[in-house]
Amino acid sequence: MFQSFEVSTRPEDGPPRLAALRGEIEAAGLDGFLVPRADAHQGEYVAPHDERLAWLTGFTGSAGFCAVLKDVAGVFVDGRYRVQVRSQVDLAHFAPVAWPKVTLAKWLLEHLPEGGRIGFDPWLHSVEEIEKLQVAGADRGIALIACENLLDAIWTDQPAPPAGEILVHPLELAGRPHEEKRRELGAALAEAGVQSVVLTLPDSIAWLLNIRGSDIVRNPVPHAFVILHQSGAVELYCAAGKVTEAVREHLGPEVHCHGGDDFEAALQALGEKVQIDPASAPVRVADLLTGAEIVTAPDPCALPKARKNAAELAGMEAAHLRDGAAMCRFLCWLEREVAKGTLTEIDVVRRLEEERRRDPLLRDISFETICGSGPHGAIVHYRVSEESNREITPGEILLVDSGGQYADGTTDITRTVATGPVGDLERACFTRVLQGMIAISTLRWPEGLAGRDLDALARAPLWRAGLDYDHGTGHGVGAYLSVHEGPQRLSRTSDVVLQDSMILSNEPGYYREGSFGIRIENLVHVLSASALPDADERAMLTFGTLTWVPIDRRMIVVDMLSYEERAWLDAYHAGCNQRIGPLLEGDAANWLDAATSPL
Repeated sequence: MFQSFEVSTRPEDGPPRLAALRGEIEAAGLDGFLVPRADAHQGEYVAPHDERLAWLTGFTGSAGFCAVLKDVAGVFVDGRYRVQVRSQVDLAHFAPVAWPKVTLAKWLLEHLPEGGRIGFDPWLHSVEEIEKLQVAGADRGIALIACENLLDAIWTDQPAPPAGEILVHPLELAGRPHEEKRRELGAALAEAGVQSVVLTLPDSIAWLLNIRGSDIVRNPVPHAFVILHQSGAVELYCAAGKVTEAVREHLGPEVHCHGGDDFEAALQALGEKVQIDPASAPVRVADLLTGAEIVTAPDPCALPKARKNAAELAGMEAAHLRDGAAMCRFLCWLEREVAKGTLTEIDVVRRLEEERRRDPLLRDISFETICGSGPHGAIVHYRVSEESNREITPGEILLVDSGGQYADGTTDITRTVATGPVGDLERACFTRVLQGMIAISTLRWPEGLAGRDLDALARAPLWRAGLDYDHGTGHGVGAYLSVHEGPQRLSRTSDVVLQDSMILSNEPGYYREGSFGIRIENLVHVLSASALPDADERAMLTFGTLTWVPIDRRMIVVDMLSYEERAWLDAYHAGCNQRIGPLLEGDAANWLDAATSPL
């Protein structure tokens, strides 16, 4: 299986490691040290070599960081992880901090003496992050000190850095040759008077060069650095052995391959104007550009990568149909088996992966399957382990959030299902979540709006009942790349304008700690809205649906839905049957017919 169920961290491991780190902090003459969940490439996901936050604290979430001071260690997590963190860390030694409501700068000012000195590894923090901390602490004389990684000094069995081979991503799936992408971005640099740009994000480099990799689990990206020149030529830096002859042939004469150890010297040798993205470039990169004038701008790959071309959209659509068939076979099995009262969460995860593995184009799952029954459903990013695994009691709500990495696309879907008769409260909450999901699915909006302008519409049905959820409504998704892809999001904090051909998730939810969790998620893509009679002459956008899997009608309070909401759901289910039905047979086909019958 791709997914394992081993317990990777334990709360009791944290205190002795924390004490050892504090010894290193004192020896270095510092008052504290920052431990992020990050690597030198500043992507969202990290390899085992870089799981420093989990190793120190026990917290395994995909976002967060720890600030270790002499008498307090704050673990900063967002709303997705506030239940999880309390079960994974030793609360007598680590203090969870509600981030971003409480910023690191504010917390440091409250806990550090005047003139305090905080150490950080300059490869693991972005330029923007450290600059903000420096500005916030200036009045109190708080200093941020770049230093060797103090945690690595005590992590004696730290895994080796990943060294997977780079793979070619075929042109028929990439849609555009890398030569075209490189020259287009190079021309934009020349127009801006910039000689070169430094790229560190693995998914940007994978997209630019039409390559993939295996250095990050569940994400087909390579660890590498790139310097792109205005001519379109590229200097690629990565560990020896990652670039095969087939990859060299694919990259061609304008892409020069170097060892990873050559990167620092190359940065020091750059002159004139060099562009970096302060939100993702490590501080160390900026520090090494001693001979250049630094120009700051967003990663130039981010927007063109987010706007999928026709081949990428076609691949995503095809992958979602096959993934939808796997989901329907799984849901048919689940409905039959769960009534017996013997299934566990691990049984469910294994069966779902078995169904996806029937597809020869499956390369991996796109993230660890979230399968939470009853109270585990309220842990937004719950990961079942051999220790937490529980039997599913008929009548509980079961939340399953999963996806696949296929050669032609990346999927991400959540379905919340009844395992027997469900209570009135649960069904009412489910219906409000569904109403929010439908609101996004049916939305039309004028060009120029960002995710923050749409997010509230998904929450309005919950807000009317005094309810809400502590995560964004949607994230960007890559085309056989990272399942979480920027810069676009459906979130109250996102100011990135939504544009045609961007792909996002649409996933409102509701969670009642200790009781149940609900989330319904489809992937959608932005497209131009059709003209309406008597409408303004202004460009409008809407969403097209990629995910075609039935929504559990047993969970719906039908009388709460408007006529328009019922019509959308019936049309959606008819679309599921039309698209997925031909891919199914036997019991699964019969199940789909029943699951998609009109309200």
